[in-house]
Amino acid sequence: MSPDKLIRMANQIATFFKTQPGDDAPAKVAAHITDFWEPRMRAQLCAHAEVGGAKLDDVVLKAIRGYFAHSDVARRDPARGELTNP
Repeated sequence: MSPDKLIRMANQIATFFKTQPGDDAPAKVAAHITDFWEPRMRAQLCAHAEVGGAKLDDVVLKAIRGYFAHSDVARRDPARGELTNP
C-alpha cells in the first residue's frame, strides 16, 4: 500500500480518538491498528516512523513508539532494508 495512504488512514484514526474523552488516544490508536490492520501495513507504518515519520500525527507517533517499539513489526533487517520477524 502506498505510504501516503497509510499515513492518511493512521492520521484519521488519531483524529477520531483525539475527540474521545480521556488521554489514552495513543493506546486506542495502537489497539485499533493492531486489531484491524494486517501485519504488512503495521510494518510499513513502523518503518516510516523509524525514518522520521513525516506527516504522521503526534498521536500516531506516540502509539508506534509506545506500543510497537518492542514488537516484531518494529525490527528492521538493515542488510535487506525491510522489516522482518526476529
